Amino acid sequence: MIFLNTLNNLKTKKIRVGRGIGSGKGKTSGRGVKGQKSRSGVAIKSFEGGQMPLYRRLPKRGFRPIYKDNVAVINLGNLQRLIDTNKISSEAKINIDTFKKSKLFRKSINKFKVLSNGDFNSKIHIEADYSSKNAKEKIEKAGGQITLKNQPK
Repeated sequence: MIFLNTLNNLKTKKIRVGRGIGSGKGKTSGRGVKGQKSRSGVAIKSFEGGQMPLYRRLPKRGFRPIYKDNVAVINLGNLQRLIDTNKISSEAKINIDTFKKSKLFRKSINKFKVLSNGDFNSKIHIEADYSSKNAKEKIEKAGGQITLKNQPK
């Protein structure tokens, strides 16, 4: 019991600056005398005493294009599952607006690609921006049709 009390007393108290000469941190409150650092509201961030600062020593990296295409990827197996669960209709033409209306793609997505992963056996008409060769073959084998936008026919 006594041991616990001594542990609690080891906790250091916060130093209250500017509370008189007897405190040891009175008058200038540990800031020294005059100069920029003694004033309030002054911060010299990333200043390294005249040495070339770190943010200027390191090279600039990367570029974030403004008009970058956000391309979503959908596998045929996932597409088949969506058709089976009636989230999208296999009779209607399937395009990017179909996926956005059913809230499967975010609004920021502006292109999508069809990949061949998974089993597929529905007869659909799909309009995509990109497609893999295997996906195109699987769709046509199932009796469907795929048209690629902005692609030479």
